[in-house]
Amino acid sequence: MTTHGQPAVAHNGETQSAAPAESGPKTVAAAAPTPTVTDPAEGMTAVPRTDFPDRNGSVPIDRHQSAPAVDTPAMDAPDQPSQAAAGPLAGRPRRPPAEVEALAVPGHIGDLALALRKLRTELLSCTYPLVLPSTEQARRTSAALVDQLDDYLLPRLARLDAPLLVVVGGSTGAGKSTLVNSLVRAPVSPAGVLRPTTRAPVLVSHPADAAWFRHGRLLPGLSRTAKPGDDPHTLRLVEAPALTPGLALVDAPDVDSVVATNRKLAAQLLSAADLWLFVTSAARYADAVPWELLRTAAYRGTAVALVLDRVPPAAADEVVPHLTDLLGVHGFRGVPLFVLPEAALDGQGLLAEEVVAPIAAWLAGLAGDETVRAAVIRQTVDGALATIEPIVAGLAEAAEEQAAATRVLTDRAGAAYRAARARVDRGLRDGTLLRGEVLARWRELVGTGELIRVLKARSGRALDRVVATLSRRRAPGEALRAALESAVAALVQAAAADGAEQAYAGWQAHPSGAALARPDLAHPSGDLARRVERLVRDWRQGLSALVDAAAGSGAAASGTEYANTATSLLVMVGMSTSAAAADELDLTVADGRTVAAQHVLDLVFGDESIRALVQKAREDLLARVDQLLDAEAGRFLRLLPTYGFGVASADRLREAGEQVERARRAAALTTGTDPVELALPPRARMSEEEG
Repeated sequence: MTTHGQPAVAHNGETQSAAPAESGPKTVAAAAPTPTVTDPAEGMTAVPRTDFPDRNGSVPIDRHQSAPAVDTPAMDAPDQPSQAAAGPLAGRPRRPPAEVEALAVPGHIGDLALALRKLRTELLSCTYPLVLPSTEQARRTSAALVDQLDDYLLPRLARLDAPLLVVVGGSTGAGKSTLVNSLVRAPVSPAGVLRPTTRAPVLVSHPADAAWFRHGRLLPGLSRTAKPGDDPHTLRLVEAPALTPGLALVDAPDVDSVVATNRKLAAQLLSAADLWLFVTSAARYADAVPWELLRTAAYRGTAVALVLDRVPPAAADEVVPHLTDLLGVHGFRGVPLFVLPEAALDGQGLLAEEVVAPIAAWLAGLAGDETVRAAVIRQTVDGALATIEPIVAGLAEAAEEQAAATRVLTDRAGAAYRAARARVDRGLRDGTLLRGEVLARWRELVGTGELIRVLKARSGRALDRVVATLSRRRAPGEALRAALESAVAALVQAAAADGAEQAYAGWQAHPSGAALARPDLAHPSGDLARRVERLVRDWRQGLSALVDAAAGSGAAASGTEYANTATSLLVMVGMSTSAAAADELDLTVADGRTVAAQHVLDLVFGDESIRALVQKAREDLLARVDQLLDAEAGRFLRLLPTYGFGVASADRLREAGEQVERARRAAALTTGTDPVELALPPRARMSEEEG
């Protein structure tokens, strides 16, 4: 390695005291080690990932991590849960289906594009609304995969011959913008000491290639502009005649920026790259983010090169071998490494042409040879496609978990209200209602013997006389009816309250239910009393119709309104207890006679008719109670998702992922060719040998 003395000005504009040094590029090889997740907001600590599969394996959603397999490590969790499914840029416009359909190409590549569009549809239709350990990661993975389809895979498959897109990414202050400016020999991207410097991405291309990027198929969520600015939703397009035709450079925001939007945008851009040119510095090369990016690229099969920038001459002999060793230890053989010394900037803020010449020559060699350029593009596209099936398998698993959680919550709410219904049924059979006020009014009504005389009468005139007598004393019968109706209403309301309490408790014990259940669900709905009152009134009217119909069939008491009203009261009493419970109830009156409702009704209809009428009355009441409790349970069930998830969605997701893999194999993007060796150009190799 040869060093040359130059003025002490660093690439990012900071004054340095060390003299610059020049170093040729280094080459190390790469395998595909297990990627790790890095959260820049948490001290850049790398957390081992276990959910990255082999290319033919399946990818389970990691229950303990928040970052999806398809995201780059710098993509952190959304600020708000509601933004989780919005993709790397919250609020970014989603490409219309019609525009996606327009990206059609013939042959096997066309079949592959069709499979990707089908997958895109399934990804958008499969939501993850319930709070589970896998939810946030599934949402982010799905959104990131859709973004990659829109931003890169679909437009790239439509034009495999389009210019090679190289995204220049890296750490804060590494000198990315200065490098891009120096490569195109013009200050096209702002550089300086303020952080972050690059907020809106800048895409630089040869004028002959500008139309393809101006069209907007690539990165459709970013609006095009020719003016400088800080809007992260825009992509500034710059034409640079000095750049090699067939090559485009994107200056991306910092992957470890303190601004979350910048980190997300950097991740989005890296997912749309044909080649990553990652820039780090002598002071930052051991940080977690560079290594995470390399692992992610290796997993995807993305072409990568590394630039070690701003290397002080005194540290070069120590830093460069150490970085080379680290690359070897991590299994990254074949990754080109360019070492740039600290160097002075000219009046335009550019590095000397000879400093960046090895990188410029290497990029020109890749882009200038159509065969090599196509091989790099196909390798990256195929690598990205190969990760889809295992990622989608993990999303399908998360969808199944959503369906399972929905079933659990449905069952818990259903069980609570089934228990409430059983309480009502039990209360109608065990004699609970025939106590207190109801029992007092019962004794008051039957103790006089007038009711029995009415029911025993055989002639209409006798009944009329009794009716006339009782018409002056209507209170006991009405009081009994009111007491019975009040008791039934209280029983139903208490059961509904128990159902709400139990359902709420069951949901609170489940993570998804706890997130959905509002505190008011622990109590019945506010208008329950009014609805129960209407239920009892409607049931009593239906009971009167049943008695009238039975009396009209030829029973002895037919033909008198009072007799039918009295019969309705006694049917209410009879259905409020079972025969066994009635014998145990204290239904005696003042003169010692025992009057049970079942026995009195025998005088009118006979045993079989009594049982049928009482059974119909009970069934009618329980049917109305069922409707009421179903409505109460609906307050819970309406909170559960009814579409876009479940076993059917999981099956469709898996099939879509498998179809993409079959189409990928049929398209044979890289079959018959050796893996692309990103070889260093002769000039770079000579520089290294001379050093």
